[in-house]
Amino acid sequence: MLQQITRILWPVITGILVALLIIREFPELAGRARGVELNIVEPMPFQPPLSRQSSYADAVERAAPAVVNIYTTTIVETRAHPLSKDPLLSNFFNLSSDPKRERTGSSLGSGVIVSANGYILTNHHVVSGADGIVVELRDGRISKATVVGVDPDTDIAVLRIEEQDLPRLILATSPGQIGDLVFAIGNPFGIGQTVTMGILSATGRDQVGLSTYENFIQTDAAINPGNSGGALINVRGELIGINTAIFTRNGDYNGISYAIPSAMAAYVMSELIEHGQVIRGWLGIETKPLTEELSRSFGVAQATGILVSGIYRNSPAANGGILPGDILTHINEIRLLDSRKAMNQAAKLEPGTQVSIKLLRNGQPTELSLTIGQRPISSN
Repeated sequence: MLQQITRILWPVITGILVALLIIREFPELAGRARGVELNIVEPMPFQPPLSRQSSYADAVERAAPAVVNIYTTTIVETRAHPLSKDPLLSNFFNLSSDPKRERTGSSLGSGVIVSANGYILTNHHVVSGADGIVVELRDGRISKATVVGVDPDTDIAVLRIEEQDLPRLILATSPGQIGDLVFAIGNPFGIGQTVTMGILSATGRDQVGLSTYENFIQTDAAINPGNSGGALINVRGELIGINTAIFTRNGDYNGISYAIPSAMAAYVMSELIEHGQVIRGWLGIETKPLTEELSRSFGVAQATGILVSGIYRNSPAANGGILPGDILTHINEIRLLDSRKAMNQAAKLEPGTQVSIKLLRNGQPTELSLTIGQRPISSN
């Protein structure tokens, strides 16, 4: 009996010992890796992907009829050919003796109809220097446009056409959130109305070097020559910006485009329609960034504020006692972090407003009171 039990158990014991030896030498065969702890979790229940809209044709169709092509003409005077003074040579070479010959140059861009009575938003650089402006609607209508006003400081221009039953775009009060889908509509290279898609990449971009007052929307929707002045819309077909420029080092599109927010464009438009210009507050100073090196040379412990490098004659700053070398730190208790924000803060104030200016002069805190002036019209 004992021999039978031994005969049965011996193979079992042998198999267990062999298995333990294999597991010790090759742990990965048992679901373990040498020196690595695996966190094994129960499989997650299946979750269907978020529903995504496959087409935004409705939004584009809602906005596209209000985006127009803009064609400008410029008359350029040319000098008469020197040989035109000789009647014989002039007749032989068919040269004009008129010293004020004129030739016509043309340019193109885009615009957005924002009111039923024909007001159009576009970029100032699209119509700058133009002697004639023609607007072509998506439905084929062509109309001459008049310039209501321009604001080079924001690169905004307002045109008007005399047409009936005009489509118009609704202006959004906010550009949206970073990551939102956006669409650029315009007339790139003059090939006809085109739509490109991207995402809202950033807001509040300044120090770009495109205009005096900058608050750009950044997107990666493709913008090309001819798109300037066109519409940047959201998925509801609302206008969130006026396409203005691209960031590029070689002249090609590199995935960074800039648009002026619709709220900013609407404010400029209302000022141009009502006053013929944008009325902004003005201090009348030139500034430099306060670097660590400059702060040490002026005896300032921390590089906070902006350095006054120059003052315009008879400006609010000159009349209020600000001097070159002063370091401005506050306007009406609002801390000044850089020159552009200081200029924007002053621009928001109505001319004639009394303000308190805190500054450092020779390292000592000083407070002045001055009257905000009106910024002169830019000659750009």
